[in-house]
Amino acid sequence: MKQKFAFSRGAEARYKPGFRPYFQDRDLGVKQATGGRFTAEVHRACAPCPKEGSGVHSHSVDFQFNYVLKGWIRVWIDGEGEFTFSAGDTWIQPPAIRHDVRGFSADFEVLEIVSPGVFGTHEA
Repeated sequence: MKQKFAFSRGAEARYKPGFRPYFQDRDLGVKQATGGRFTAEVHRACAPCPKEGSGVHSHSVDFQFNYVLKGWIRVWIDGEGEFTFSAGDTWIQPPAIRHDVRGFSADFEVLEIVSPGVFGTHEA
């Protein structure tokens, strides 16, 4: 599949309400440029993490990569344990692995790259 040229300028960044009410998302244009084969978004905190966390869930993906840009996040990953990731940290979640976001800082931002670009989320 032929990819299209795309760019996203930080000075013109637009965030929209995210999948979860405590995140806002910035689309970086990757989904459109790759015909939906991939997506890349910046997710940032816009409200506190619920005391009960995000709830255990999984995603129907082939690939999911996260890079923390600012702040920190605490995540439980099934079979691996609980981790706190800070700015500069990365992690890859295997396809369909169950996980739960258990906390994050008020300034939390993460770059997430996923394939395919459109995928399902399944609450456990």
